[in-house]
Amino acid sequence: MSGPIRRSVLSDDVYEQLKSLILEHRLAPKDRVNIDGLARELAVSPTPVREALARLEAEGLLRKRPLAGYTVSPLLTRDEFTDMFDMRLVLETAAARWAAARADAAARAALRAEATVSYEVSAPRSHAACTAADARFHDLVAEAAGNPLLRDAISRLHAHLHIHRLYFPYAETGSTRHEHEAIADAVATGDPDTAESAMRAHLTAARARHLAAFDT
Repeated sequence: MSGPIRRSVLSDDVYEQLKSLILEHRLAPKDRVNIDGLARELAVSPTPVREALARLEAEGLLRKRPLAGYTVSPLLTRDEFTDMFDMRLVLETAAARWAAARADAAARAALRAEATVSYEVSAPRSHAACTAADARFHDLVAEAAGNPLLRDAISRLHAHLHIHRLYFPYAETGSTRHEHEAIADAVATGDPDTAESAMRAHLTAARARHLAAFDT
């Protein structure tokens, strides 16, 4: 059993490293991806690199064309950014409302614990790690809502990956934490109206923070 476990861990590690390269633009938008070159750089065989690239393609961070291989996806346009947040406002406010009405004690405790995560980007915390933590909080809300189809729809947006690749609001990470705490508190106290309002306020503020990417 040790072989498959090691391979799985290696594949996950390569995936996380490549995701970091994309989020931090060390693999820039529209760059071509050289599998053999990445394998040499990461000191692994091409197999976990290919597995990681397939996962990143499924998340929309890479594109694959016949005979041309992988390229890094372009950044969101302003219209795509607006469409994504419009969808989040529809889906995630509903998730917050249902979570407040349906979450059990374990889900409420998990949300409160996750809401206290710091989003300061500094060693050993990376841009990618903060992006993952942000996505994890929102997934916990969706899970607590008790509707697998809704959770799947939110997950398939891969909103955090695309938005944080576009722009990471380093100066506003404290605001994210406070907004998450407000959502978690409303869910924990079983207040659907306040939970929905808190999620709407958070997403509206996040949209405003990230609009800076289009003003530069």
